[in-house]
Amino acid sequence: MSRREVTFTKEQIAAYAEASGDRNPIHLDDDFARTVGLPGVIAHGMLQMGLMATVAAEAAGGPDKLRRLYCRFAGMVVPGDTVTFTAGPLAPGRLDLKAVNQMGEAVLTKSVAEYG
Repeated sequence: MSRREVTFTKEQIAAYAEASGDRNPIHLDDDFARTVGLPGVIAHGMLQMGLMATVAAEAAGGPDKLRRLYCRFAGMVVPGDTVTFTAGPLAPGRLDLKAVNQMGEAVLTKSVAEYG
């Protein structure tokens, strides 16, 4: 099983916004995020999925072994949240993936990777 624990920060989220080109203000501006009903800035779903893919690749034996990754964005991640990403065997050629915050709530669900 592979596992990684990440505590998200505003700086990390801003760096991802710059690197990805996704500068949506819900990821960068607390005041704007609140005007659309969010608690403040939230982490990009694709940032979370990228971290999950890294953990899945480790469990699969390397990034060249990873063939497909599925996940559903199920919960918001805000600065200060600690998310634990895990990947473990599900069936031959398949990994069960989980991403759970510090309160035990899934932030990614229906998450599976195929490798081979």
